[in-house]
Amino acid sequence: QVQLVESGGGLVQAGDSLRLSCAGSGQLFSANAMGWFRQAPRKEREFVGAITWNGAATYYSDSVKGRFTIGRDNARQTVTLQMNSLRPADTAVYTCAGYNNPYYVSQALPDYWGQGTQVTVSS
Repeated sequence: QVQLVESGGGLVQAGDSLRLSCAGSGQLFSANAMGWFRQAPRKEREFVGAITWNGAATYYSDSVKGRFTIGRDNARQTVTLQMNSLRPADTAVYTCAGYNNPYYVSQALPDYWGQGTQVTVSS
């Protein structure tokens, strides 16, 4: 079983950047695709992006494409979400998630989740 702990959330202004980290534990971390999701108040949780087990491919929602970048370091068992040009609409709880699959399958639900970290973007 892989456990995930996010960090790096906070309050920023529109246009700022923020970097989230997700620390994983467990032997399967480096073999699994990883993803980021977010949930804004009174809205459903939405997919932000995902990365394959080796970092060779990344996937993003249209709302963040070109602004957010997912990376991973399997030696350190971490996944990151670099968020640039932040907007108030990006305000949400961001959650790291993992798949029991080395490759991301579109619209597949993750198999395990972190607790989430709050990101607030003021205008």
